[in-house]
Amino acid sequence: MDPWPLRHLVLRTPRLELRPDDDEGLFELVEVAKDGVHDPEDMPFLVPWTDWVAGDGGFGMIKHYWGARSSFAAKDWAINFLARHEGGVIGMQEVSARDFGALREVSTGSWMGKRFQGGGLGTEMRIAVLQFAFDHLGANIARSAAWLGNHASNRVSEKLGYVHDGSMAAAPRGKRLEHVRLRLDAADFVRPEWSVEVEGLAESVDLLTS
Repeated sequence: MDPWPLRHLVLRTPRLELRPDDDEGLFELVEVAKDGVHDPEDMPFLVPWTDWVAGDGGFGMIKHYWGARSSFAAKDWAINFLARHEGGVIGMQEVSARDFGALREVSTGSWMGKRFQGGGLGTEMRIAVLQFAFDHLGANIARSAAWLGNHASNRVSEKLGYVHDGSMAAAPRGKRLEHVRLRLDAADFVRPEWSVEVEGLAESVDLLTS
């Protein structure tokens, strides 16, 4: 058996290449975060990690992704894909699941450097992992979430076929905000004309689908 089968996994879209995180790519990702992810007055994340990057040099980011990698298990896993455009890291696209073999559900989350936003690359990242989950892993449902006021993220979700699935209150900066849960059934997925290319799944498919 391969000691780390995810190292073979690659997703390719018309403009992007997504691979599970590695140390060299994570150091590049830290620099993307330091350059800015969102407007300073906004906080699009449930955990306000972008408030801490400048102060700790990305130490917390690296520990978070190392922790996710080290805790990977067959029935409780998260893959943090480094998204690359024209050879450089532009952001992170996560897909995760618990008890996938029984539930057939995944959750997704992502972020991208501010200078790369606005050209549809974030949508392309999410479509890549949705097609991967639905078409290659056999998922039936994909879940996500966003702040009620995060119009860009919510527009993408609506365009792809997500529907609202409840909400919760949270206060990442000490102020109450509404966090909207989103659900996408495989049959409702609004697909583009292209299909993601997947390489190296054979080595890890049993881990991901058990």
